[in-house]
Amino acid sequence: MTTAFNDDLPEQGQLELEDRRALRRVAGLSTELTDVTEVEYRSLRLERVVLVGVWTSGTQLDADNSLLELKQLAETAGALVLEGLTQRRNKPDPATYIGRGKAAELRDIAQATGADTVICDGELAPGQLRQLEDLTKVKVIDRTALILDIFAQHARSREGKTQVELAQLTYLLPRLRGWGDALSRQAGGRAGGGNGGVGLRGPGETKIETDRRRINSRMAKLRRQLNQMSTAREVKRDRRRVRQVPAVAIAGYTNAGKSSLLNRLTKAGVLVEDALFATLDPTVRQARTPDGRAFTLSDTVGFVRHLPHQLVDAFRSTLDEVAEADLILHVVDGSHPDPEQQLAAVREVFAEIGAQDVPELVVINKIDAADPFTLKRLITKDPQATEVSARTGRGMDRLVTAIADALPTLDREVRVVLPYHRGDLVSRVHQEGRVLTEEHTGDGTLMHARVPEVLASQLDNYPAPVA
Repeated sequence: MTTAFNDDLPEQGQLELEDRRALRRVAGLSTELTDVTEVEYRSLRLERVVLVGVWTSGTQLDADNSLLELKQLAETAGALVLEGLTQRRNKPDPATYIGRGKAAELRDIAQATGADTVICDGELAPGQLRQLEDLTKVKVIDRTALILDIFAQHARSREGKTQVELAQLTYLLPRLRGWGDALSRQAGGRAGGGNGGVGLRGPGETKIETDRRRINSRMAKLRRQLNQMSTAREVKRDRRRVRQVPAVAIAGYTNAGKSSLLNRLTKAGVLVEDALFATLDPTVRQARTPDGRAFTLSDTVGFVRHLPHQLVDAFRSTLDEVAEADLILHVVDGSHPDPEQQLAAVREVFAEIGAQDVPELVVINKIDAADPFTLKRLITKDPQATEVSARTGRGMDRLVTAIADALPTLDREVRVVLPYHRGDLVSRVHQEGRVLTEEHTGDGTLMHARVPEVLASQLDNYPAPVA
C-alpha cells in the first residue's frame, strides 16, 4: 500500500497514522446476556446496534468513556450493543462522519455481527446521516436522536410529553427526506386526483412540503400549549416568592443520584432507577432546616454531555426551576470514572440557561462506591463540597447543615402577640420563619421569631407590649 503525503495538512504529523486510519474496538461494550430465555426475548424485541465515535481531542480514555456512556444510553433505550468502535481524526468527515472507506468497513462489521442499526457518538448533519445510511445499508441514528428517544420513553406528565414531542419535531424537520416518487408526489387541482381539468392543473404541493407544513403547524400548537403550562408553573413560583420560601434546586449529571437524594431529604417517594434520564418530570417538595426554616427542594431533569439544544429549548420552563433557585445542589457521581468531566458538562448547561450566577453547593454522591483517591481529588478542587451517600444516609446531617448555612437569611426579628383568631399568621410564622420562643397568653400567642420582610410588615399590626 502506498501513502500519499499532503503538504497542505499541517496537523497530519500530530496524529499517529495507525490511530488515525483505524477503527479501534473498545473493549467491554458488548452487552453480555447469559440467560438463554433473555437472549431469545431480547433478540426479538430489541434493536442490535454497533456504536461508532470519532475522537478529535483529549485522550484515548476520554474517547472510551464517551463511548461507554453511549452504550449506557443505547441500553437505556432498549438496544442490544454488539460492538463499539472509535476512530481518531482531526475532525469528523463532512460527508460521512467517519470517511467513505471506514464507512465500508463499518458496513462489513454490521453485516458480520448481524446489526441492524449504527449509533454515532455525535450529532450528524442531515447529509451525513443520509450518506452513511446509503453506504452501510443499515439504519443510522446519532446521539441526539438516541437521547430524544429515551426522553420519549420516560416522559409521564402532559408537560413532559409535550416538551419531548416539540424537541423531536425540531430535530426531525431539517432531516425529512423523500424516496423515489415521494419527492415529486404532487396534487394539481383536486388533491389526489391526477387531472384537475383545463385551467386547474398545476404543480401543487410535494409530499415533503406537506410533511414540513404539518410539522410546523404541530410545533406551533405545542409551543402554545407549553406557554400555557409555563404560565401555571410561574404562578406557583410567584406564590413561593411572595411567601419568601427559599428554593433549592437539585441538579446534576444524569444518574448521579438526584432523586435518591430528594427521597432521603424529604421522603418524597419519587422514582429511583439505575438508568439514564429516569426522571424527566420535576418534583417539588418542602423541607426544613434544623432550626425550623422552610425551603423547597426541586428534583430536575439530569444533564449529559452534548445535551441536545432542542431539549434545552423545549424544557426551558422546567429548567427555570434551576435558574431561579436561591441555591443549586450540584450532585456529582463520586463513583464515576471521570466526575470532573460531569461537573464541567453540567456547568455548561447552567451557563446556557442563565444559572451560572446562582450559589452552588457541590454534593459528591455515592461515596460508598467511590474510589478514595477520586474523592480526595474532588475535595481538593472544591473544599466546600459535601460527601454523602443517598443510599446509606451517610453524610446527610452534614449536607442539611450545609444547606441551612447557604440559604438566604431571614430579614427581621419580631416580637408580637397574635390574637387566637389569627391562627393563619401563627401558621405562616412557623412555615416561613424561625420561631425563637412561643407562649400562649390571655391576649393571644406571644411569639419571638425571625421572619421575611414581607411577613414582618403584616405582623407589625400586632406588637408585643414592652416589658
